[in-house]
Amino acid sequence: MYLVALGGLALLFGGGEFLVRGAVGLSRRLGLSPLLVGMTIVAWCTSAPELVVSVGAALNGRPDIAIGNVVGSNIFNVLGVLGVSAIVAPIVLSPAELRRDLAVMVASAALLVPFALAGEIGRVAGALFVVATAAYVALSYRSEARDPSSPSAVLHEREAAEPSAAGSAGRAVLLLAAGLAALVVGSRFLVVGASDIARTFGVSEAVIGLSLVAVGTSLPELATSVIAAVRRHPDVAVGNVVGSNIFNVLGILGLTALVRPVGVSERIAGTDVWVMLAVSIVLVPLALYRGRIGRVAGVGLLAGYGLYLTLLFA
Repeated sequence: MYLVALGGLALLFGGGEFLVRGAVGLSRRLGLSPLLVGMTIVAWCTSAPELVVSVGAALNGRPDIAIGNVVGSNIFNVLGVLGVSAIVAPIVLSPAELRRDLAVMVASAALLVPFALAGEIGRVAGALFVVATAAYVALSYRSEARDPSSPSAVLHEREAAEPSAAGSAGRAVLLLAAGLAALVVGSRFLVVGASDIARTFGVSEAVIGLSLVAVGTSLPELATSVIAAVRRHPDVAVGNVVGSNIFNVLGILGLTALVRPVGVSERIAGTDVWVMLAVSIVLVPLALYRGRIGRVAGVGLLAGYGLYLTLLFA
């Protein structure tokens, strides 16, 4: 079961990397604007593992893994991914770069709370989330296309330039196909392996979904953000996390609920969605008012994630 889960993690990581490189390369060949690529292609591709795992878990009757994956990924993105990125290179931001997207991230986390407390995210809620995703992308793109020199537009263009893209169009298509295949197979391995681990250790699938599965599906975000920090583009790390968190809740959970309504356990509704909302809110003053997430703050974020895991398994 461990080998199955590890194999799934490896395939998800490799599939996510291939998908990003192939999609960005093909987008450039098709002449799509860097602004649009940074706003949509990069965020969607780094969140693709969450999508295939959540949809697969929902279809296989494991809703705790489906919802736990999204909620746990968002918690890990803020505390884990940004914590590691800030330790690699202190993150200095212009508040204007992320003001709108941070507000949308907090609003999307808050939107999830009442549906979680109701015990189910049904198809109507899923449709609402998907429409909200489309509206956010359309309005944001329209605003930034009108003013391509705005800080947020410049940030999204840097996000598009960050991933290594495939060279030719044919290579890009091959990477896309390989990435999708690896994601589908890897998601199946991870869900099965994680469920077996949960049964072996007597913990709930919700706990495994919030921890092992969530961290595994967030590996592309971690890789992208750390590479950006190493290249001294730390603001891209924050933009990547914020964009992925928005797409995780509105896009991925919305699409998953459209495919099959997702039940929410009392444990996740009573604790973990609130933790997700809290860490989303905590990021706002760090990014907007301080304009800097230094190494000390990075250590604090990682320590916070360690505390969350300790309480989760306790």
